[in-house]
Amino acid sequence: MKANLGFYIQKINDVVTETEQVGESMNPYFVEVRTALDANDAENLTKEKLAEVQVNFKEGTAKYETMLKTIRSLKAPAKVMGIHKKLEKGYDAYVSACNDMVQAIDVETGVVDQELFDASEVKQDETTNTIAFCIQRMTSLLMK
Repeated sequence: MKANLGFYIQKINDVVTETEQVGESMNPYFVEVRTALDANDAENLTKEKLAEVQVNFKEGTAKYETMLKTIRSLKAPAKVMGIHKKLEKGYDAYVSACNDMVQAIDVETGVVDQELFDASEVKQDETTNTIAFCIQRMTSLLMK
């Protein structure tokens, strides 16, 4: 069965758009924790604030997991099959990094595992670059 190019492009576009929206909604929470960590002031983040951050991160990560399922379910056109697999792996790694950031926040103790938080941030940045590369490559190949 041949892939429906229009459907595929629309679904990938939807995933990209929603990923950006979810990231933007989580960014203020991320900035708050990042700023506290950078200022060596994380102990002033209350348990309530950390619980709010963690809930927001969990909700966002759950949305990313849904989008990953969408990516996995798509039948890629032959000319982008390889890059689609790379996108799938990159997005999977991105979701994993987001889960690590959720795990870095221990609401019970009110502590942020800075090492895990920092590693998650680096991994998210790296995988975001991979995802962006894949999208650009797909666009280039599909619009020829």
